[in-house]
Amino acid sequence: MRRSAIEYVEAKNLRKDVTQFRTGDSVRVHWKVKEGDKERVQAFEGIVIRKKKGNNRSTFTVRKVSFGIGVERVFPLHSPRYEKIEVLSRGNVSRNRLFYLRALKGKASRVETQEDAEMRRATASHVGAKAGKQANA
Repeated sequence: MRRSAIEYVEAKNLRKDVTQFRTGDSVRVHWKVKEGDKERVQAFEGIVIRKKKGNNRSTFTVRKVSFGIGVERVFPLHSPRYEKIEVLSRGNVSRNRLFYLRALKGKASRVETQEDAEMRRATASHVGAKAGKQANA
């Protein structure tokens, strides 16, 4: 098969309503589950620890801790099986893959949110400005 034919088929299967999120974000994926002849929506909530690119083959991995056991699930990004992806909070991380979270437990496994990082920077600059005023006085 020619490359253009493969690209054409892949382009037909791309989703247009993909939510923008990054590694480190807390997300809730509403996945359609088929049980017998019924279909229902089940939410899977956790932190995105990996995002793999590749047109319609792109995937993302979500990790959560359920009853003390770490659960990871890989979702295809352009799948028709999920209803929607909600971004609950934006993570402030500097890595693309957060596999180090697997070894951490409890509060150590939390990811800093962007709101917390901005508040910490604002507080640090405010304290630094106060210290500069006291030194000049």
